[in-house]
Amino acid sequence: MTTSQTTSQPAPAPRKVEWPQSVREYVQRCFAPGSAIPGIDHVEMEAMLKKIITQAAESDRLLEIDWDKHPLPQQIIQAERKAAQGRASTPPLRSQPFYEGSHSYNSAAAGTANMPTSKKRKSADSDALDQNGDLPPWRKNTRNLEDRVSYAQNDRTEKRQRKKAADDATTRGTSKYQSTNTLEKRKQRFGDLADDRSPHMKEPSPTDSASDGPVVGMCQTLEKKYFRLTSAPKPETVRPLPVLEKTLELLKKKWRKESNYSYICDQFKSLRQDLTVQHIKNEFTVNVYEIHARIALEKGDMGEYNQCQTQLRALYSQNLGGHPAEFVAYRILYCIYTRNRTGMNEVLADLTTTDKTKPPVKHALAVRSALALGNYHKFFRLYLDTPNMGAYLLDSFIGRERLAALANISKAYKPDVKIRFLTEELGFESDQDCVQFLCDHGAEDLIEPKEDSIVLVTGKVGRLFEDAKTGAFRKVDIKGQI
Repeated sequence: MTTSQTTSQPAPAPRKVEWPQSVREYVQRCFAPGSAIPGIDHVEMEAMLKKIITQAAESDRLLEIDWDKHPLPQQIIQAERKAAQGRASTPPLRSQPFYEGSHSYNSAAAGTANMPTSKKRKSADSDALDQNGDLPPWRKNTRNLEDRVSYAQNDRTEKRQRKKAADDATTRGTSKYQSTNTLEKRKQRFGDLADDRSPHMKEPSPTDSASDGPVVGMCQTLEKKYFRLTSAPKPETVRPLPVLEKTLELLKKKWRKESNYSYICDQFKSLRQDLTVQHIKNEFTVNVYEIHARIALEKGDMGEYNQCQTQLRALYSQNLGGHPAEFVAYRILYCIYTRNRTGMNEVLADLTTTDKTKPPVKHALAVRSALALGNYHKFFRLYLDTPNMGAYLLDSFIGRERLAALANISKAYKPDVKIRFLTEELGFESDQDCVQFLCDHGAEDLIEPKEDSIVLVTGKVGRLFEDAKTGAFRKVDIKGQI
């Protein structure tokens, strides 16, 4: 009896797949600016696009699909979110296979929304995404979209070829007298597995449906403490939009009446969390972040303010309303305070000609220019005439700028300078405030009365204010800093 031997051959090198022109045009339409949908970012869109093309290639339907009429990834994601909201009141229906039957907007989106993810065949992209946080792995390489899908497809082809070669070797080593009945049973066993291989034909499980898309809140409680999420939120603990709107009105009244910042901050963080888990991004969302940011500014909580400011920048980019000019001005002043040159350059790069004509932005840019030029006279005039709540931000670094100005004045004015002059030049409200500031920084022995006024003896200052300025500019440590 002879045994056939198979010699293993090296797997062929991955080759680049030639994509049909219709697929290329479909990808171009996906990235066209006019195809963007507010609330859906490029990361989500690219992930869905890769999923669509990969599944089409695996099922050999690249040429069968009418890509000119096929819904864009943005539209599919939007439909998924609407479907998730509908599932709160409607039992799930069995969906059509993604690439079979009608390719209308609804059927395609529904098929994608109900695709369960196989645990055993979890892709390398999914593993990398889990390890690297929010940044998808395909954003980190330099290959284009076609290359990424092509080589992923080729890798799977290689695995199938190796498996087929192993199966062939096993078949050749099987006795020709093996029972036909045994082979038939084996065929049926593996055939059943093959029938279940396609995820598009499966009935979605309750777990898949619950984890797919945003949460739809059902909680009716107006006030709720903030808890950091450690697992998927439950609908019964999340407040829907109508309840959140009532909550905001209640918090505004309580803030005006009680001014309990610890309580208000906790309630606003809880409100923001409920908006986030439900993927609610609209004018109300902007209003919530703006109010919380203003309250944080008023109480000097720069860490909480900065978190709100970061979210507002993203929301304003979607043209959802609010007061962008006011908060762009705050952001400029915040960058001055934190001495964040990179952040300042980003703000200036984003400004349009129209933005620069808005009074709050114009004022903030003037503050930046005055400090850059060392024009303290102009800076303190601007400090006394700050629009909106910009004065709260200026208060956070006005002390160090006064020390810098005093260091220059002490060199320029000898042998002394009147306290009245310092009060007016440094933007103090009264002479008493000016004297207190000087005493707080070690100049109490340098303040002397004269015939008609009180003066600061600048001839004896030495490096007092210079050292104080150096120390003040060294201390910028903000919780929540980007």
